[in-house]
Amino acid sequence: MSLATVLSRAQNGLAADLVTVEVHLAPGLPGLSIVGLPEAAVRESRDRVKAAIATCGYKFPNRRITVNLAPADLPKEGGRFDLPIALGVLAASGQIPVERLATLEVLGELSLSGEVRSIKGALPAALKAAQAGRALLLPQANVAEAALAGGATLHAALHLAALAAELHTGPLPPAASPPPAAPSQQGMADLAEIRGQFQAKRALEVAAAGGHSLLMLGPPGSGKSMLAQRLQGLLPPLTDEEALEVATVASISTAGFDPSRWGVPPYRAPHHTASGVALVGGGSDKHLKMRLNSVNATG
Repeated sequence: MSLATVLSRAQNGLAADLVTVEVHLAPGLPGLSIVGLPEAAVRESRDRVKAAIATCGYKFPNRRITVNLAPADLPKEGGRFDLPIALGVLAASGQIPVERLATLEVLGELSLSGEVRSIKGALPAALKAAQAGRALLLPQANVAEAALAGGATLHAALHLAALAAELHTGPLPPAASPPPAAPSQQGMADLAEIRGQFQAKRALEVAAAGGHSLLMLGPPGSGKSMLAQRLQGLLPPLTDEEALEVATVASISTAGFDPSRWGVPPYRAPHHTASGVALVGGGSDKHLKMRLNSVNATG
């Protein structure tokens, strides 16, 4: 077989759009080209994939290899396509059974040694894969996060060599992940630590009890931020729907989502000079425009 198809997911704001990774082997001058609107990190995956396949003891095809990431008009970014591209190359060259990949969606970044590294946005991808009725193959480091998507079938990958061997022996085993921990108040700032500020503390308690908004005015150093930080400890745990939304936003952020913070109300402290653009993520790419349109539409 000279053509193989692997399904994956692109990060598109809070969405995880389906991407079809098509790998074609053809006669001609050896090389690997990636088409389908890839950004720099995606184009560089050809070097990571080639090194990882060779390091794992498999043969990198000495042919003209074309990788198409469809749909072509959707921007592709990050290293999440390394693993699906590598599996597509191995399947197209007959080194792993292509039928094992038919019901899988695959995400993962590869090191030169074949280790599968974590990616951002695992939770939105798991939610979409579950809705589509397909299993998701992703790095072991992302399993705990992706398991928060109820009903998702997950498979973990630690190393490309071990994964390829498992694909030869039969269906992949389901990934084991611990259940999400109950929300904990440990590590939160306590309102009892503040002396004085009786009116402000009373206002925090009323706002937390009734679900009201709260605006604090005062000169620098009067304790506004200190008080606001302690509102988090007064709020009840998030509902499952709220916790899932918070976790999805954190999943695509640079810091990522900590599963131990499941159900804990988030606290953010942007600088007072932050602009509106900075508050919704910064930059001028397509994702930012989508977020701004969403904010404008919801008021």
